[in-house]
Amino acid sequence: MFRYSISLLLLLLLAVIAQQFLPSLSDLYNARVFILLIVFLCIAVSVPLPVMFLYALMCGFFWDAQCTVGSPEVDTSIYQNPVPSLRFGSSILLFGFAGLLMHGFRPLFLQGKWYLSALLTGITTFLYSITEYAAIDFVRGSFTMSRGVLCQSGYTALCSIIVSPFVFWLLFYLARLFDHSIVETKRQPRRFS
Repeated sequence: MFRYSISLLLLLLLAVIAQQFLPSLSDLYNARVFILLIVFLCIAVSVPLPVMFLYALMCGFFWDAQCTVGSPEVDTSIYQNPVPSLRFGSSILLFGFAGLLMHGFRPLFLQGKWYLSALLTGITTFLYSITEYAAIDFVRGSFTMSRGVLCQSGYTALCSIIVSPFVFWLLFYLARLFDHSIVETKRQPRRFS
């Protein structure tokens, strides 16, 4: 389990780096492939609850650090009302709740039904995006949920559904590589004679 957990940590670090190079899809309402969230959600369903919360803490920290460092200063003559952002650490809670939702369906994943978890990855990504937007909107002092926001969140969720089977394949490959079982296999009953 230890080597598998370390490989998952390295996979999350690679996802943070890859997120920097993935552009938004301008034709699809600026939807994006949120690779860090996708990798985290796929991992969340394959590890025990305390380990999932540890990964949620790390992913939320990575995401907030990336957004804080990467946000450019805006010209106040052009943008009179710059959009306030969430406080550092709020993504940790969002990742924790998203991981908890995924982890609730872990019994299905342990039975080998990873395809249901892939569909749930999209649903959870949609809920994460809407919740993050609603929190930012709350900080602004208004609440405007437009069609564009819903379409952007929907297309981001669709991208998650498309990408998550590849992430699950990678998780199964890493588990096999490090002799770790992430799904339950049927055990032969003991025979006493």
